[in-house]
Amino acid sequence: MALEISTLRRILSHDLMDTIIRIGVIALLVVVCIGVVAPFAPLLLWGLILAVALYPIQQALARRIGGRQGLAATVLVLVGLLVIGTPVVMLGGSFAGYAHDIYTDFQNDTITIRKPAPSVAELPVIGERLYAGWNAAADDLPAYVKQNKAQLQNMSVRVLGAAASTAGAVALFLGSLIIAGIIMAFGASGTEVTQRIFGRLTDPVRGVSLQQLSTATVRSVANGVIGVAFIQALILGVGFILAGIPAAGVLAFIVMIVGIVQLPALIISLPVIGYLWWGGDGSTTSNVIFTIYFVVAGMADNVLKPMLLGRGVDAPMPVILIGAIGGMVTSGIIGLFLGAVVLAVGYQVFMEWVDSAGEDDAELAVETSGLADPESPGIA
Repeated sequence: MALEISTLRRILSHDLMDTIIRIGVIALLVVVCIGVVAPFAPLLLWGLILAVALYPIQQALARRIGGRQGLAATVLVLVGLLVIGTPVVMLGGSFAGYAHDIYTDFQNDTITIRKPAPSVAELPVIGERLYAGWNAAADDLPAYVKQNKAQLQNMSVRVLGAAASTAGAVALFLGSLIIAGIIMAFGASGTEVTQRIFGRLTDPVRGVSLQQLSTATVRSVANGVIGVAFIQALILGVGFILAGIPAAGVLAFIVMIVGIVQLPALIISLPVIGYLWWGGDGSTTSNVIFTIYFVVAGMADNVLKPMLLGRGVDAPMPVILIGAIGGMVTSGIIGLFLGAVVLAVGYQVFMEWVDSAGEDDAELAVETSGLADPESPGIA
């Protein structure tokens, strides 16, 4: 009895304290590491997502140039920077010059606004107020600005804030593209490490399947959400240009953003149809044709999304869609991918648990039937 008490005291005084100190050191190390990595987390996450989504393209390019992974990743990143970065820089420079010209004209009282067409007043709900405000600004802009100074200042702050946020998002995306190139260059070793991590958390066989599920889910969301939004924006953008809609490129970009956040593109195409009939100068025949085109193009995501979202993933499409939408609501655009991956993995683990319970019941039933059978080998 005295020996047991002595052993218990040693465990409580030495072993328990040693365990608490080790756990505390590990927890402190984890907290410090998270604090160091946290400022770069969005950049690294976006880089990983882009790398997973673009990896098949990088592999196809690498096969064409003799299997040089680094060169293929570099070429893909440079093309992406040129395709995305060049128009953004040009658009930013043009916007800055346009804003400077407006500010100069405003300071010199030389800015002028064209009077609205009478058809503007016929727009539903906001037509009369929009026409009155637009007409007042066209008649005497300084007086209109002075009368609505507070509202205009608030609007300008919001516009500048949105512009700064957009510029920051573009810079984050370009930086993430460079990180994605580095990850793709070491894709094989990265895949092996990821499989080892999943295998350590579960088991070697299930870890490989979960890693493949996560990769397929990211690519599925990239195709089914961003890809569909891009295709729909391209279709509607071409229609806007052919119909002579002002700021067609801006509207197409808004359509893509609307599609990414999982809102219907009809909220953009329907007002364009209204402008086409009330403010455009096309014939009735062309207006009817473009109206049908914009309605069909605005609903194209209902056809494209079931075709692309969830393709190649061992999880139902509604699970991927719910995870993408829920993740976006809680974590923004990056939550589209994180939410879909987490929910797909959770669904897969849950269904494996359900199936394993069925297998256990079947084995138990076989054993029970063997014991109940007097002629079975189990009875001596």
